[in-house]
Amino acid sequence: MTFEAVDICKAFDGFEVLRNVSISMPLDGLVGLIGPNGAGKSTLFSVISGFMPPSSGHVTFDGMSMDGMSASARARQGMVRTFQVPKEFSHLTVRENLMAAAPGQAGESLSGLFLRPGLIRQQEKALKARADEVIAFLRLDRVADSSAGLLSGGQKKLLELGRALMVEPRLILLDEPFAGVNPVLIAEIMERIRELNGRGIGFFIIEHDLEALTRLVSHLYVMDQGAILAEGEPAAVLAEKAVRDAYLGGEA
Repeated sequence: MTFEAVDICKAFDGFEVLRNVSISMPLDGLVGLIGPNGAGKSTLFSVISGFMPPSSGHVTFDGMSMDGMSASARARQGMVRTFQVPKEFSHLTVRENLMAAAPGQAGESLSGLFLRPGLIRQQEKALKARADEVIAFLRLDRVADSSAGLLSGGQKKLLELGRALMVEPRLILLDEPFAGVNPVLIAEIMERIRELNGRGIGFFIIEHDLEALTRLVSHLYVMDQGAILAEGEPAAVLAEKAVRDAYLGGEA
């Protein structure tokens, strides 16, 4: 079972942001993506996850073509992304944010609200139980009933991960999960990722914190100017001169 992005190109008004980018990983893999600002990493995530269409190229997920699928349809197949800047509902509690993220709720339609109130109550009970499981796993118990807008940066990143878990994903695309997070919470997030990966959930992670990322992933891709510059085992990739020149300013 694999995820593949093949020859992905994306242009805006004739300017190429992605140039024939190809990525391949097992669905239970733990893979990193690095590159300087403007390399095209977040655009690649947006194309892969269905938030924007590619100019050309193909995405397959467990042998299924995802070409033309919306982001929500891809999420239903098990591919979910988070965002560099968390997009929580700030006025809702942590628990309510998690419950809102679950797909296929009967209460989302007017007919469901008026014609199936019993089903809605039953579903909400199950969703609350599921949300409480996620809260306990992420160790957010103390803030479960707090407004999400009051959380720290690291807690918001954990909430983003929790919202992804409510979709019951097989592959999570994490966009800078450690950005703006204190070292204690970085270690906490890393531990949760490792545990989830041990349960068979794959992760494809954009991150600028090289020390944390290289301790976490087993395979690393490097992007520069919209293209893949290098890939492989993290230490070997970071030792390549082309990578040092592009990403590390030529430092050894």
